[in-house]
Amino acid sequence: MLALAATLALAAVLSGCFLAPEPMPSRTPDTSGVSAELLPYYGQELEWSRCEGDAFDCATVRAPRDWSDPSAGELELAVIRQRATDGDPLGSLFTNPGGPGVSGYDYVRAGAAALAGPEVTAAYDLVGFDPRGVGRSTPVTCLDAAGMDEYLYGIPDGRRGTPEWDESLTESAEAFAAACEENSGDLLPYISTVSVARDLDLLRAVLGDESLNYLGYSWGTALGAQYAQLYPERVGRMVLDGAMDPALPGSEIGAAQAVGFEASLRAFFADCAERDDCPYGGTVDDMLADLAALLARVDRAPVAAADGRRVGADTLMTAIIQTLYAPGTWPWLRVALSELEDGDATAVLTAADSYNRRADGEYLDNSTEAFTAYNCMDYPVESAESERAAEERIRAGAPTTADYWYGADVCAFWPAEPTGTREPVTAEGADPILVIGTTGDPATPYEWAVSLADQLSSAVLVTRVGEGHTGYMKGNDCVNETVDAYLVEGVVPEADVVCR
Repeated sequence: MLALAATLALAAVLSGCFLAPEPMPSRTPDTSGVSAELLPYYGQELEWSRCEGDAFDCATVRAPRDWSDPSAGELELAVIRQRATDGDPLGSLFTNPGGPGVSGYDYVRAGAAALAGPEVTAAYDLVGFDPRGVGRSTPVTCLDAAGMDEYLYGIPDGRRGTPEWDESLTESAEAFAAACEENSGDLLPYISTVSVARDLDLLRAVLGDESLNYLGYSWGTALGAQYAQLYPERVGRMVLDGAMDPALPGSEIGAAQAVGFEASLRAFFADCAERDDCPYGGTVDDMLADLAALLARVDRAPVAAADGRRVGADTLMTAIIQTLYAPGTWPWLRVALSELEDGDATAVLTAADSYNRRADGEYLDNSTEAFTAYNCMDYPVESAESERAAEERIRAGAPTTADYWYGADVCAFWPAEPTGTREPVTAEGADPILVIGTTGDPATPYEWAVSLADQLSSAVLVTRVGEGHTGYMKGNDCVNETVDAYLVEGVVPEADVVCR
């Protein structure tokens, strides 16, 4: 550590001998075909500044709050750009990490090396942005940190499934929606995937790109697909990784995810059986039964943590889901389960908190509020019949965790009516689009990628055989080389690709 500290100190001294590079000048905005009422937005000249330790360029873009009435106020979009390393970029490569509600600004700031291969970062200016309602853009605001702790970690009154329990959950959901209305009521009707797709076209234009080159993950695939549906003629090179199915209603999405995470639990325990620190023994079914018993036990008697919070089954489920996103975090889950079996909730809380809660009790971002806002606006109200069908699928396909996938519907109390529709996208006339699915993806099950690729008129499906969420930059050379060749050289596979 002493050697490292000395090296860093020397770097700091040497850095004083050089001037930070000036922000790269803006290209001329693309205003072709823009209506007069939108020209003030599409024609705006960005003021870039060096930011984040001079490693990036940052700017703020003005967008209409209501795209159907551009004169009715505006909001701000935070944009960050890492310049192409070869100095002669093909253009911008926009990226979105998903959520909805995750910061694209932070995603790029955290390091381009993890986002794309070196050939890609050499060829493109990598651009991240916070969608409307998120982070540094005009944000949705609902609760303070204490209120968020109670909302996310509070233990409902009564026993699960009793009227007292249901009433407690309903009161919590209603209070959350009321807080969002009080603090962000004027913004909530305009938080939707369709609005962000229009924002994305605005960003493309003001950065001077004639077409949109895009790398989207998870919910970012829904955003990319929506963009392609709205603006097929402006699609450049587009990669949709960890694809969502835009035609599915919310209940079917929840059911498919429950089944997907149950399958990932099976893969986790099959791997766990080969590890010395596995908390359980026997067959995979035996271990699933042990986990079901642990969930039931902490549901009846939550385990107190050092900071005063209590870990019940819902928080344990959050920790399990967080650690099943990638095999690299499976060791964390083994430790968390082992410690909780011994009465120590520390590791479970650490895993649950890793989503967006800091050790000091503050929250890193507003991703919970934004996630809820998008889902309440994007998904129409469903029939009781479709809800029952989804519940039956969960009980059949996720028996270990089925009881813990249900809660009060915040959207039932949302102050704005949903505007989204659930229907296939075709993007007729768009250039070829790569859709990536991973066979063991719990969060965006593989069948969604198959469905999206079937819907899009110009899609090529790239399959990664393996576990974890998304496929690009996950150690699979076949996937990485296919994506890199497509983004950098425009090489489109002649047929669907399977990468093992």
